[in-house]
Amino acid sequence: MLLPRRRLFALGGAALVASVPASARAGGPVRSGFPFTLGVASGDPLLTGVLLWTRLAPRPLEPAGGLPPVPCPVSWQVAEDSGFRTVVRAGETVARPEYGHSVHLDVQGLRPGREYFYRFRSGGHLSPVGRTRTAPAKNASPDAMRFAIASCQAYGDGYYEAWRHLAGENLDLVFFLGDYIYEGAITSAGGSRMDATLKLPDTFELETDTLDLYRMRYALYRTDPDLQAAHAAGPWVLTWDDHEVQDNYAGGVPRFTTTPAADFLVRRANAYRAYWENQPLRPPRQPAGPDMSLYRRFRFGDLAHAYVLDTRQYRSDQACGDNLRAGCADRDDPRRTLLGAPQRDWLLEKMGRSPARWNLLAQQVMMAELRFGGPANRLDMDKWDGYTADRARILSLAGTMPGTVVLSGDIHYNYAADLRVRPEAPVVAVELVGTSITSGGDGSDRTPQLDMQMKFNPHLRLANAQRGYVRCELTRDRLRADFRVMSQVTKRGGSISTRASFVSERGRPGLVPA
Repeated sequence: MLLPRRRLFALGGAALVASVPASARAGGPVRSGFPFTLGVASGDPLLTGVLLWTRLAPRPLEPAGGLPPVPCPVSWQVAEDSGFRTVVRAGETVARPEYGHSVHLDVQGLRPGREYFYRFRSGGHLSPVGRTRTAPAKNASPDAMRFAIASCQAYGDGYYEAWRHLAGENLDLVFFLGDYIYEGAITSAGGSRMDATLKLPDTFELETDTLDLYRMRYALYRTDPDLQAAHAAGPWVLTWDDHEVQDNYAGGVPRFTTTPAADFLVRRANAYRAYWENQPLRPPRQPAGPDMSLYRRFRFGDLAHAYVLDTRQYRSDQACGDNLRAGCADRDDPRRTLLGAPQRDWLLEKMGRSPARWNLLAQQVMMAELRFGGPANRLDMDKWDGYTADRARILSLAGTMPGTVVLSGDIHYNYAADLRVRPEAPVVAVELVGTSITSGGDGSDRTPQLDMQMKFNPHLRLANAQRGYVRCELTRDRLRADFRVMSQVTKRGGSISTRASFVSERGRPGLVPA
């Protein structure tokens, strides 16, 4: 029986390798050129382990990365120093074609709270060196933790120089909060990058929906040297938002009603598969068809617990449509959910028993109420404003335990906000919303829309539309957040500066200027 085209692409490399004779599937070294064109990465640090990633792709903008459909051997080393004089772990693995020749190496037996360096070798080629770090021991009491939050890096909207600046920040961790790729067409010249030397294959002018197209889109993004530098500088903890699949999708519901649900789930399966292949995620996170468990918890001694959430896969469809609405009573329906009952109950149970001084919620969309002003006083139904029951449950719990910080992305603006269960109630938590790396172009410091938002939302402490990231330092009793912004991204040579800084005391939540 012939498979429909979309289902054929959903099988991807697995269908190809099945047709290769067993004798050829034994594999061999990479002989097609330098295979580490997509760099290296590490992520999801544990007390004694970390996930190391690379993907072999000597010709990255081709569907199979320029490799035949056979396994390729890869050796690896982890050392205590960047010169690899003290190697503490080493071994060999295989990059398999059914996984896009990606490598997901779960290295265990490391020491807690330590810096390490790693590299790969294949076919006589040596990869760039990456730096990573394990989490502190469970009973450790760290004095401080330095991390950044970032999101939304549309390739065609500008250069990734913000990543180069972030790579020099000497961070313990990066939280990436969604929209790693964008699914829409990219012109052959690369959009706003306007690089005369860049000529993309015509396939990049197609919207992503097949496994091959998603793989190629990740490969394009990962060829950027600034993004590679940020990955190599330290471990990342990632979650997705919508553009990794389709703008504003909700669970199994596509944005456009003309798309059959069955076809959309095939697309979601392709997208989730490519996401796992191209990120430093452990093998147990590998998707099963259109489903992938991404929510998880990380512990950093007794200083902080981080809860990484998925606000896309399990949500109810947006109330009253997925754009700005006023007077939408359906958003308060207690049966509607942003997280899904299992994830929400998991979060409330784990967070409710947390012994850590701080609890970080790393997630995608803005939690604070955001009224857009004017006579209609509209709210965005794609954000937590469209799912008030889930928000009330989480903020009610935050009110019983100090040190809750919500980390968000998605909206391409910088916001600093105090969180309350009700407008007249005390502050129970704070939210840091990071702007985009490039999405939306250069942006600006002030706009009439932002001025109106500051007027109609008294809990906002900052509203800014420049590009960049948020750098944070967490100590035993205080959070400091620096909103780092770029002067430009549509041209090279952008400088970075700190637009605003805020602090919040653990025992007295609320953002105040630093």
